[in-house]
Amino acid sequence: MSTSQGVVTSAERHHAHHFESGLAEFEACKQGMWIFLVTEVLFFSGMFLLYAILRVFYPSMMHDAHHLLNWKMGALNTVILICSSLTMALAVSAAQRGEKDKIVRYIWLTFLFSCGFLVVKFFEYSHKIHEGILPGALWHYEELKAAKAPLFFSVYFVMTGIHGLHVIIGMAVMLWLIKRAKRNEFGPEYFTPVEMTGLYWHFVDLVWIYLFPLLYLVS
Repeated sequence: MSTSQGVVTSAERHHAHHFESGLAEFEACKQGMWIFLVTEVLFFSGMFLLYAILRVFYPSMMHDAHHLLNWKMGALNTVILICSSLTMALAVSAAQRGEKDKIVRYIWLTFLFSCGFLVVKFFEYSHKIHEGILPGALWHYEELKAAKAPLFFSVYFVMTGIHGLHVIIGMAVMLWLIKRAKRNEFGPEYFTPVEMTGLYWHFVDLVWIYLFPLLYLVS
């Protein structure tokens, strides 16, 4: 049974049956998550490498093209994601203590920060589409004459678009966690899903920490 504070006791463990304990499942899942995050690093590394190649061969174009990005919007999204990392960390801490209400509250806050990030990105993309600042053959912005400028925005849309997809995936997982947290499934003996989601979310935030200066502040 659970206590009046909502702490999950050993009788309410929800770890998979093929693990001896919640701790055993946690250790296995943590190793698996780190392996997954390594593959994610390799995935994004290819895009960062392409960015570096363009920076070497077309430094002037990269400098001119980045001025078409709104650094204030990029900075706002950076602040939003940093705040979301904080609320996710608080959610993990609450899960470890079995504080159901706080788990739900902090995950909802993280979800709302994620929505804010996507709203800012929506307005940013909408402006680019309206102005014709698009990748490849879709480019029809007349004010920037740099011949290779569409290459910069190909990288921009691919990198920020894939990052945005990761944000959406994280938001879907958060809704799943909220549902489970409301059923009082997390506590000192079992908090693996919240912890693993936290690791994933911190990685997503870290990727943006690199994207922001490279795309918006390049000089």
